[in-house]
Amino acid sequence: MANSAQARKRARQAVKQNAHNSSLRSELRTAIKKVIKAIEAGDKAAAQAVYQSSVSTVDSIADKKIIHKNKAARHKSRLSAAIKAMA
Repeated sequence: MANSAQARKRARQAVKQNAHNSSLRSELRTAIKKVIKAIEAGDKAAAQAVYQSSVSTVDSIADKKIIHKNKAARHKSRLSAAIKAMA
C-alpha cells in the first residue's frame, strides 16, 4: 500500500497509464489480425491495402514505446513476406 502522497499519486497515474497502454496494445493486435484475415481471404490487392494502413498503426505504437521498434519491424516484415508469398 502506498504510504506517502507522492506514492499514492504515482499509483493512480500508473493505473491510468496502464489502461492507455493496454488500449494501444489492443489496437496493434487488431491491426495485425486485420492483415492476417485479408491474407487468408486470398485477395492480394486488398491485403496490401490493409497492410499499408496497419503499418502506420504499428509504427506509431512503436514510436510511443508501447512495443520495441524491432518487434514492430519483425511484425511488418513477416506480414509483408506473407503478402508477397500470395499467389
